[in-house]
Amino acid sequence: MGVIRSFTGGMGFFLQGLRWVARHPGWWLFGLIPALIVFVLYAVGLYFLGTSAGDLAGWLTPFADGWGEGLRNTFRIMVGVVVFGAGLVLAVVTFAAVTLVVGEPFYEKLSEQVERTYGEVPTGHELPLWRSIPRSIKDSLVTLGYVLLFTVPLFFLGFVPVIGQTVVPVLGAMVSGFFLTVELTALAMERRGLARRSRFALLRGDKALALGFGVLLFLLFLIPLGAVVAMPAAVAGAAIMVRTRLAAGNIPPRAFPPGALPPQAPPGSLPPRSSPPGPPPGRP
Repeated sequence: MGVIRSFTGGMGFFLQGLRWVARHPGWWLFGLIPALIVFVLYAVGLYFLGTSAGDLAGWLTPFADGWGEGLRNTFRIMVGVVVFGAGLVLAVVTFAAVTLVVGEPFYEKLSEQVERTYGEVPTGHELPLWRSIPRSIKDSLVTLGYVLLFTVPLFFLGFVPVIGQTVVPVLGAMVSGFFLTVELTALAMERRGLARRSRFALLRGDKALALGFGVLLFLLFLIPLGAVVAMPAAVAGAAIMVRTRLAAGNIPPRAFPPGALPPQAPPGSLPPRSSPPGPPPGRP
């Protein structure tokens, strides 16, 4: 039950981000700008991939030249569909990373504003733009390397009957969802001075939470224009998740009034006491 609760909790953080941008529509429009730019570029790329999928399938399957025409054409159509599907999945997985790099100043401001509504914003780890963008690109390339490490074998497993149509899509959604969470939580974690290895360690420590947040986004990103509309809410939800769950210990001590609980504290939690309670009145 704990795993299921964490998974649904991850989905809930995206819904919290969605509510936040619904209450702040100006920031939602602000966050749409880089997402729209990247979406247009990706749409053009996917269009050309779709129109050339047949030629790519023929190039990838020269061994089928000697087959009967019906079998050869059917097989290459299937290969073309898989090639386009792989491109679509890659686009979904890399969309957040590319959008965050292109829109670094936009989403940094959006993420800070989300945290400001919860209290004090962590400071002391800011980098100038000329250093933060190259580091973001480097981290995104490392993450992409991990994505390819998993997705390339899954791509070839997609050709296996039954498994390729059942198990592989589920595993692909889980892998893609986890790394979407990696990318989207980077802004809030970097604000706390957490390097890439520390960020991965935090997310691996609560995989169900990371998967619940990321898999939902992965499915939404598959919907046309879903990635554009959901991106500001995803950034907001990631900031809330990092602040209140993943890195709650890194919140500045003055972020909340004395004795108050952070947002989303587990039910039944109590504020820490400064000293043990004394004996009941009338007793030694």
